Amino acid sequence: MSSGFERTLRRYDYQFPKSAIGTVPASPRDSAKLLVYNKKMKKTTIDTFLNLSRYLPKRAVIVMNDTKVIPARFFVTKSTGGKVALLYIKMKGDCLVVLSEKRLTVGDRVQVGATRYFTVLKKEENHYFLKPQFKLNNIYTFLNKYGKTPLPPYLKHSPLLESQRSDLYQSVIAREKGSIAAPTASLHFTKRLITNLKKAGHEICFVTLHVGLGTFAPLEEHQLKNKILHEEHYSISAKTANSINKAKKEGRPIIAVGTTVVRALESSANKQKMLKASTGTTHLFIQEGYDFKIVDGIITNFHVPRSSLLMLVSAFVKRTILLKLYAYALKHNFKLFSFGDGMMIV
Repeated sequence: MSSGFERTLRRYDYQFPKSAIGTVPASPRDSAKLLVYNKKMKKTTIDTFLNLSRYLPKRAVIVMNDTKVIPARFFVTKSTGGKVALLYIKMKGDCLVVLSEKRLTVGDRVQVGATRYFTVLKKEENHYFLKPQFKLNNIYTFLNKYGKTPLPPYLKHSPLLESQRSDLYQSVIAREKGSIAAPTASLHFTKRLITNLKKAGHEICFVTLHVGLGTFAPLEEHQLKNKILHEEHYSISAKTANSINKAKKEGRPIIAVGTTVVRALESSANKQKMLKASTGTTHLFIQEGYDFKIVDGIITNFHVPRSSLLMLVSAFVKRTILLKLYAYALKHNFKLFSFGDGMMIV
């Protein structure tokens, strides 16, 4: 690690007590605390998500990520008898690409259930390729039977039961299967809140971005140097693109619910600052100084130190101001990270 890279990471570092990590979500979800920062007025307000509409610009378009978390964590038994936890990442050809908490031996067979086996075909960097020795028609059918809900590393010792995790680590608008992590800003939304927002004159739109492991992985030097981040798959429908483009022409603000939505929208923007309906993958790395083409404001959770997500939010508001907002939130007992509270910058 070069000294320059370390200096950059330190600029996005902050201290917090372990007790500040949210281990269970607020109940009801929209009772979570909301920190609002109005950039124009330089005003900070504390409220709850239930009252979100009070602080939104008039006739805003609120864009949410409708991805659905899959039960991507499953266990296999090695030929030695030892059990190993795996995290499903994606399919590549007829192989499962997984991360393993322990070393696997290429060429070995690992067992799932009583009669199903995979062959460890190869290893590329940190990923193992598992070739099923049984008929695998649908990966989601397999994961629904053998998998469990994955949680971020800092929630490894969450008190929630598996049945609770599968329910609470899922947004109320989740419908497109594919994420191995929740778009956590959406976890604060309830059907009641969404109804209230519509009644207040705001429009709700949806995009899909399947959250990958990179959202938790430590930032690497080559990513900062090349300004290329981890790959994530996204899809934006013609309906959503048309609604957002119409709103842009009318001067209505676009508010992204979560960094995943920001990434999807900005990845599909053209030079005229209009949105294209598209499906693809993004490597976009948003940092301070980025010229936002679509998004005018963001609703987001509090992110881990030294992360690309913290850098993205710093592009909305100066890093020094953002870190002061984090300190202010901690002083007022806000909870951090996936099951924590949230903030809005407009």
